[in-house]
Amino acid sequence: MNQALPAKTLSLGSKESPVDNARLSILCGECHRNIKIIEDELLVRCYQQGSDFVLQGKLGHVEVAQRVIQKLYQLTAGKAGSAGLEESKVYQVINNMSEPSERDVEFARVSAPLKPVVAKSNAQSEYMLSIDKHDVVFGIGPAGTGKTYLAVAKAVEALVNEEVKRIVLVRPVIEAGENLGFLPGDIGQKIDPYLRPLYDALYELLGVERVARLIDQKIIELAPLAYMRGRTLSDAFVIMDEAQNTTIAQMKMLLTRTGYGSKVVLTGDLSQVDLPKGTYSGLKHALTILRDVKGISVNKFTGKDIVRHPLVQRIVQAYEKHERND
Repeated sequence: MNQALPAKTLSLGSKESPVDNARLSILCGECHRNIKIIEDELLVRCYQQGSDFVLQGKLGHVEVAQRVIQKLYQLTAGKAGSAGLEESKVYQVINNMSEPSERDVEFARVSAPLKPVVAKSNAQSEYMLSIDKHDVVFGIGPAGTGKTYLAVAKAVEALVNEEVKRIVLVRPVIEAGENLGFLPGDIGQKIDPYLRPLYDALYELLGVERVARLIDQKIIELAPLAYMRGRTLSDAFVIMDEAQNTTIAQMKMLLTRTGYGSKVVLTGDLSQVDLPKGTYSGLKHALTILRDVKGISVNKFTGKDIVRHPLVQRIVQAYEKHERND
């Protein structure tokens, strides 16, 4: 043990409430995998002595590690004989415990027909609450942070609760230059590949048959951004995905389509702009000129909000570090 750094001991058990060794094994993980993750992510050393954990490192890091171990032990309840804690759950707990403001917070949730959706981070929870409070909401951040999925969940909730009459899903089809006339099929079939992430979220929350029926009834509408020109979208929940690939004129066009009783959520990642060289992103422009406009909320996500495989988080962080150093 490195005597140069302070150490604190966390005791999970007591005489009155002894530790459950099966749960302790699940907490630590196979070959102490979970403990190694805690050490790597929080920059501490962790030495297990039965039900005691000796933690060594900077005081703030040690305190976070203590909270993480306590939370993981709570999560092992009822898991005896199971496969144990998923690695992604360990990373999620570390992320949520890393900031004191996120402790003991009840995150926002949506009750969709097929499954409840609960925010997994403080940023996600604030994003969902912003959608409730504002008519125009921007969700900005890297892939995997849930910005599109949560927007769809809120749209489904609004539709089920009859707060809106329809859901409109929009995406700039930059790969096809917005010119879809030569592709086979109707408009839905033409843009289907580009709206697949939105379809997937709808299927998960409403079911395939119900989504198909709502599309047939024009209650759910999927369209490329170019088809929004000249329309007024009233009593609708509008989601524009991949907003970083709009031009300034396209962004202005969509935002000025908003009618009474409507809500617009725009999601995007400014690190993944696919516009032709020399074309300024409409999303970046909008964030600059609209940030102080009443009724508009800008919510930003970071790598710590990523809820996909933990490797995705580390990949995004590596790219962000590289871009900062360039």
